[in-house]
Amino acid sequence: MSVHIEAEKGAIADTVLLPGDPLRAQWIADNFLEDVVCYNKVRGMLGFTGFYKGKRISVQASGMGVPSALIYYHELINDYGVKNLIRVGTAGSYQKHVKLKDIVIAMSASSTSAINTSKFGSYTYAPTASYNLFEKAVDYAKTNNISFHAGNILTADVFYDDNPEFYKIWAEYGVLCVEMETAGLYSIAAKNNVNALTVLTISDSLVSKETTSAKERESTFNSMIDIALNIG
Repeated sequence: MSVHIEAEKGAIADTVLLPGDPLRAQWIADNFLEDVVCYNKVRGMLGFTGFYKGKRISVQASGMGVPSALIYYHELINDYGVKNLIRVGTAGSYQKHVKLKDIVIAMSASSTSAINTSKFGSYTYAPTASYNLFEKAVDYAKTNNISFHAGNILTADVFYDDNPEFYKIWAEYGVLCVEMETAGLYSIAAKNNVNALTVLTISDSLVSKETTSAKERESTFNSMIDIALNIG
C-alpha cells in the first residue's frame, strides 16, 4: 500500500495502462479485461487488474497534468515494481494531416513544463519513449492495418493558453500534437530504468477546430487500447 494507491503488494501487474480519466480506466477494465478486481478507489483514481488474452494487466487512472500523473507513476514504479507503463490518452492535433481520431505513437515529448528544468537547470533533457515498446507498437499497428503517426509531441502545463496561436511555434518544428503527461512519464521511466510509451488518440484539432464529445473521449478510441494491450 502506498500513499495514493491502496493496493496490497502483488495486486498490480508488471504492465499498467495509464489513462488520465478514472472513467476511461473503468471502461477499459469493463470492456477489455477478464476476471477484473478493483484495487484502488483513493481520491476516485480507479485502478483495476485483470487478464487480457491470458496475460495479467492493470489499468490505473492518473489525473490531468504532469504533477498529478507523476505521483502515480512514482508509486507504481517504486512501491509496486511496475516495469511497463503505457499511457493511453487524448491529444490536440497541431498538424493539418493529423486528423480527429487518428492514432499518435509518441517517440519523444517536448514540454512547456518545468519538471526537468528544475533538475537540469539551463541544460535540456529530451524525454524519449522506450525503444522496445515503441517498436512493438509500430509493428503491431502495421500488422493489424491500424493507421498511425509517430514523432515528437508536446507535453503542456496549460490547457487554456492565453495565446491561441502559440501552437504554431511547435507545429513549425514538426510537433504532432499536445497533451499533458508524457514528458513526465518518459523522464521518470528513464530514471528508474523501466519501460514507458504513450499512445494517443486525437480528440480535437487546433488547426481545424474540430472536437470530439466528452462521452467519445471517455469510452471510444478502441484502436489505441488495442495497441497498448498487445505490446505490454
